[in-house]
Amino acid sequence: MSISIGDKLPEFTLKETAPEGMKEVTISEIFSGKKVVLFAVPGAYTPTCTQNHMPGYLKNYDAIKAKGVDDIAVVAVNDAFVMDAWAKSTGGAGKMRFLVDWDAAFTKALGMEMDLSGGTLGIRSKRYSMIVEDGKVTRLNIEDSPSEAVTSGAEALLEQL
Repeated sequence: MSISIGDKLPEFTLKETAPEGMKEVTISEIFSGKKVVLFAVPGAYTPTCTQNHMPGYLKNYDAIKAKGVDDIAVVAVNDAFVMDAWAKSTGGAGKMRFLVDWDAAFTKALGMEMDLSGGTLGIRSKRYSMIVEDGKVTRLNIEDSPSEAVTSGAEALLEQL
């Protein structure tokens, strides 16, 4: 069963890229008392994620923040080193939070996992975006295909704020 609008995010500990290196961060630390945009990608450096999904959030970063959003975070089932490199190479380091769901536990708890083994990626996250207010999902946008970033894109999400 997938997470739905009105649901509270489950408590988990993820890793996060930070200037001082990798650190553990809880869902409560990220979302409690805040309005946060969270988007998920099947994999850092994959074509749609890097050439379409991430650039939209970087381009619309100021407009999203101007709508009262405290943080923008991206989560992927990748290792911490890949997410750190991706944060730096996309220009998102220091702007957005890059969350590492290394074992897909958070993704599975949301019911957002998909098997991309046929494409050599293994278990990954569906592509989605959500608005989370004080830990509660208020908007949820799930793509039908992992190769599309329209429904979950920054432009669509900006209209929902």
